[in-house]
Amino acid sequence: MASQLDSVILWSDAVEQFTEMILPMVQQQYERDGEPDIVARSEAWSNYADSLHSAEVISDWQVANWEHPDCCND
Repeated sequence: MASQLDSVILWSDAVEQFTEMILPMVQQQYERDGEPDIVARSEAWSNYADSLHSAEVISDWQVANWEHPDCCND
């Protein structure tokens, strides 16, 4: 578990990384019509946060309490 970590990344840093690395892949795969696929973006964010948690980059509290970034909301 990632409950007590010496250092973690901030939500804003995670959002920046997601926007730069993950979102373009979601757009390429699910948004060829130019319309944002909010469900795909939301799922990608959740998977990304879970992967950060599994890698012990974010804590239990962070993964449970972080909100989705604006790019994943309608």
